[in-house]
Amino acid sequence: MNAKEISQAKNPDLPASLVALQRASLRARKIAIQTHTHFVTMIDGKIIRQSADQLLQEASNPAGRKAY
Repeated sequence: MNAKEISQAKNPDLPASLVALQRASLRARKIAIQTHTHFVTMIDGKIIRQSADQLLQEASNPAGRKAY
């Protein structure tokens, strides 16, 4: 499902779930930075592994941040 389909879903909990997933992703990134571990996610069917240093760079340069 994409964001448009989720926003038009009949189940009222579904739109809120997208926000919750985004919030969880941000929290996981922060924890990875604090613990100096990698953050692993899937984007367009590909597994992406980012180091804490890469996450710090991304966080300090919001213009270069990808929309996840």
